[in-house]
Amino acid sequence: MTQTSDNLKEYSVWDSSVRWFHWINVLTIIGLIAVGTVILYGKEIGVSGEGKVLLKTIHVYIGYLFCLNLIWRLIMAFAAGNRFTRWSGILPMGESFSQRLREYISGVKAGHPPAYLGHNPMGRLMVSLLFAVLLVMAITGIVLAGTDVYMPPFGAFFADWVTGGDVEKLAQLLPGSKEFVDKELYAEMRSFRKPFITTHYYTFFVLLAAAMLHIAAIVVTELREKNGLVSAMFTGRKIFSKKPVDLEE
Repeated sequence: MTQTSDNLKEYSVWDSSVRWFHWINVLTIIGLIAVGTVILYGKEIGVSGEGKVLLKTIHVYIGYLFCLNLIWRLIMAFAAGNRFTRWSGILPMGESFSQRLREYISGVKAGHPPAYLGHNPMGRLMVSLLFAVLLVMAITGIVLAGTDVYMPPFGAFFADWVTGGDVEKLAQLLPGSKEFVDKELYAEMRSFRKPFITTHYYTFFVLLAAAMLHIAAIVVTELREKNGLVSAMFTGRKIFSKKPVDLEE
């Protein structure tokens, strides 16, 4: 904690690992949304078959970085970082959460919401939703990487499936091509793939909505509370004029 003036105090909240995760996550999601949107509307904008395979390959490589970053954040929530980084400081849990949520909402309505160093109760709900959506996108995306362009970790399994294990066909099999696949086995694989692509597709729109809601909530909270919420993701520090509710937890 640092005293910045008679009324303002600065506190260290987000460590460098959290900040790195946040911005890598932001950049990879933007990349995935951009490439995914082009893939989704490829026919309408005239993307060729080869171009679509290339875009899917790029999408997968960005997805690998996204998944590794997300896995690292999940590990941090169990074993690293300060109390604001761990699950106890992220998820809407604990006996006092419901009470704090009601108090926070009442404070917002009255124009003086309680100050929090970490995520406030509404923020915990939003972050929990985002983690759930990101996990669904990661899991379904990894499966689709194997079914669409036969990339790891499941690509070899799906390639073996659609060729019936034929070594010669496997050696010549190309992403996006049906030339060296068994038609019946390929149809079986696509049937298996269907719930994953459907889930990935609809969760994509949930992610867009959640991301926009998250950004809007941050802007509104920053303007209302003026605690350095945005700058904290660069500096790791927040500034308060009153004692934060979660200071001594």
